[in-house]
Amino acid sequence: MTDAGFERPRGRHTADTDSALPPVIRAEDIATVAIELPPLTGAAAATDAAGSASDAASSAATDAATDSATDPVLAAAQAWLAQDPDPETRAELRALLTFASGGDTAALADLHSRFDTRLAFGTAGLRGEIAAGPNRMNRVLVAQAAAGLAAYLLARAEPGTTPSAVIGYDGRKNSQIFATDTAELLAGAGVRAVLLPRLLPTPVLAFAVRHLDVSAGVMVTASHNPPNDNGYKVYLGDANEGSQIVSPDDGLIAAEILRVAEERLVPELPRSAYETAPESVVQAYISATAGLVHAPLAPVNAVYTAMHGVGWDTTRRVLEAAGFALPTLVDAQIAPDAAFPTVAFPNPEEPGAMDLAYRTADEVNAELIIANDPDADRLAIAIPDPTAENGYRRLSGNEVGAILGWRAAENAVASAAASGTPIGTLACSIVSTPALQAVAEAYGLNFADTLTGFKWVSRAPGLIYGFEEALGYLVNPGTVRDKDGISAALAFLSLVSDLKAEGVTLAEHLKRFSARFGHFASSQISVRVTDISEISRVMTRLRQSPPEAVGGIRVTSIDDLSAGFDGLPPSDVLRIRLADGSRVMVRPSGTEPKLKVYIDTRSEIGSVPERTAAATAALAVVDAGMRELIG
Repeated sequence: MTDAGFERPRGRHTADTDSALPPVIRAEDIATVAIELPPLTGAAAATDAAGSASDAASSAATDAATDSATDPVLAAAQAWLAQDPDPETRAELRALLTFASGGDTAALADLHSRFDTRLAFGTAGLRGEIAAGPNRMNRVLVAQAAAGLAAYLLARAEPGTTPSAVIGYDGRKNSQIFATDTAELLAGAGVRAVLLPRLLPTPVLAFAVRHLDVSAGVMVTASHNPPNDNGYKVYLGDANEGSQIVSPDDGLIAAEILRVAEERLVPELPRSAYETAPESVVQAYISATAGLVHAPLAPVNAVYTAMHGVGWDTTRRVLEAAGFALPTLVDAQIAPDAAFPTVAFPNPEEPGAMDLAYRTADEVNAELIIANDPDADRLAIAIPDPTAENGYRRLSGNEVGAILGWRAAENAVASAAASGTPIGTLACSIVSTPALQAVAEAYGLNFADTLTGFKWVSRAPGLIYGFEEALGYLVNPGTVRDKDGISAALAFLSLVSDLKAEGVTLAEHLKRFSARFGHFASSQISVRVTDISEISRVMTRLRQSPPEAVGGIRVTSIDDLSAGFDGLPPSDVLRIRLADGSRVMVRPSGTEPKLKVYIDTRSEIGSVPERTAAATAALAVVDAGMRELIG
């Protein structure tokens, strides 16, 4: 698929490479002189002793300054400063160098944190805090990544062809700058570069990779990370069909990035004009997404929040194209705002993030709350619940994923009415609820469990629907090969509209699910750490001293996926199965400094209330047991 009408060309940045630094104290500049004096007595001796103490303190300070001044990290920081085109990070680094050169140990430790290693480029791309240094997100690191990606694409292009890439960006700090740098540097290296016309959701970029039939895509976003973070996601076209990168491509790109970092300075990297994609690309996404559902059967009183992100404009146009009434907006969170002023973390899963949405829903007596994360690739749903503190309960990602999976299975059966045999695969990550497998088995569909992340879910053969418990859903794999919070929101709104036309609430529909497939309960333990090595210590301890029981329930098996398992690639994951049928998954987060534990229980015995009570009770026991195990 292609699209004509690109705007050509766009201007280039002029890099300011001013690298003036304050003087640095050197060891060889400090001289000492020895003078012999007669011994002092009485008051003179006391005065001399006090002076000696002062001299000792001064000497210690001088020694500290001397030691820091000779620290190799200073040279590394100076070299970085010389190629940094960003005035903000240059000023920040100059200040650190001044303090560190003068013996400030905190400043020196900060420099070591920034320069002793670098952000690793992996299947999730890059993600980190915006600041100077190779272990932070900044224009130097992004330039090296863009040049490395260009080298990778050029090396693998068919003879006589020009590789191409589309670049998108959200509303976070520096997103547009990083995206523009990437477009200019890709173009300068000989890659056809196309920049999306404005800040847009991640699903639009994922769609554009396939729609424009390009070799690769880059999305500048840190999704739902803290405000001062940003990131860099890479997608591949052609045989990869627009999915995010997986091994070995991540390693090949990473090697090219490191080669650029070692051999080239950023001001030396060539830049050139890029193309700007027309608005028709966005409209094509809107049309394809709106076409996923039929006209609404009943109106739904809904509330929507964009969580200070970029989701609303595209979501509004999709809803209008599909014929749905627009929801009530959480006004304080609807416009893009890189500071995310109303939330501590712009993640619908975090405590407090949905409070304004609950308040707005209460004011209008809403039947449904729809929330996207800042780049709109995730979806959160909340429904009325009189027992909840705010009057609304946010459904877990597993609940939403199972319900949408049931709908996908029903649609597959309806589509196969002529042949009588539904075809397709339902897929979810290994840390998501086993409920989707139960749905697939009930409808005669294939089921695939994958490693965590949509880079794996999206690659399941014959995929008709996929999800992961972290609020990610793929309802339209024919057009997008990544989680898509906008199309999922439309699908869920359509489901609620259909149920309302039947006189059924979503809460009642959830009970229908439990009656048909059993009641599935799930919880997650998420431990945020300041020392990332603590996560490795916990994983090592569980491997070396595996538990025989969790919460008093006997462990029947432990699968270590570090060397691969059942056809899955190697991953730092432990799967623990218990005698009562419960399952526990333990793994480090791929994007944040967290250890994550996923617990799933199931009950198929008795009435729906009895099943619910049994699964919930088992969940509490296993949850408490795992908290004790991980300390």
